[in-house]
Amino acid sequence: MSPDLKPGISFVFDYTVPDSKTVPKLYPEWREFSEMPEVFATGFLVGLMEGACQLAIKPYLDWPREQSLGTHVSFSHLAATPPGLTIRVRCEVIEVEGRRVRFQASAHDGHDLISEGTHERFVIDVDRFNERLSAKRPAGGR
Repeated sequence: MSPDLKPGISFVFDYTVPDSKTVPKLYPEWREFSEMPEVFATGFLVGLMEGACQLAIKPYLDWPREQSLGTHVSFSHLAATPPGLTIRVRCEVIEVEGRRVRFQASAHDGHDLISEGTHERFVIDVDRFNERLSAKRPAGGR
């Protein structure tokens, strides 16, 4: 992890919502989701916000040996976004404490502020992480 990973680092990411990221596609086997309106799903929104934060700090990591995992999300979902609109995510590092990195983030779909909040990621050594994870896997599991 670079010593240059500090508060103030900002990043902007644009994403055009495809039909595949709407509520009915979130869990296709869940009938209640499949009957809901075709708007950008909160589950995919959270992933988009996390992904933008991850990309913001990737240049400061020894990728792929070091990566970051989300450990906390606190995002609102303020407005519905239909497929075809482009969402602009803005994020900024607001705190770095050891391997913990906190972000402020927001998303706008060109019409409305659709999300804002905070996110926390933790920088990991992938090999060490995978070693510990293997102890949790069931015998014969993936």
